Amino acid sequence: MNPTIYLFFKGNCLEAMNHYAETLGGEIAYVFRNGDAEPDMRMPGGEDMVMNMGMKLDQSMIMASDNSEDMYDRPQGFYVQLEPASLEEFDRIFAALSKDAQNINMEPAETFWAERFTMFRDRFGTPWMLNFTGSKAQGSSPE
Repeated sequence: MNPTIYLFFKGNCLEAMNHYAETLGGEIAYVFRNGDAEPDMRMPGGEDMVMNMGMKLDQSMIMASDNSEDMYDRPQGFYVQLEPASLEEFDRIFAALSKDAQNINMEPAETFWAERFTMFRDRFGTPWMLNFTGSKAQGSSPE
């Protein structure tokens, strides 16, 4: 069993997920809008609101939808954690996802477990952690 990340947005789901797909090399698998559903099955809000969508990212799926103003809850208590394959990839992803960030909890820096680590909440409200262990990966020895 593989867990699936499901994100909620306040009316900008399609914009956010397209940004994530472009930044992370994902592929939008499907988009169902409110207007695609039968009238009695629609959620509160306009026809263009995203009712459900999925983005394939390697072997994982990230799913998402919009919420109406009164149903939206800001994400808390978790972070979407990514492991870029290189420092260059770390820097590229950080630059793209942190542009206009709501806040940066921890600027990219070396830690005792990683060559570079950061925590931030992007402009869409999604909390992210990027971790590049590099030479600090368990079992690796300094050169």
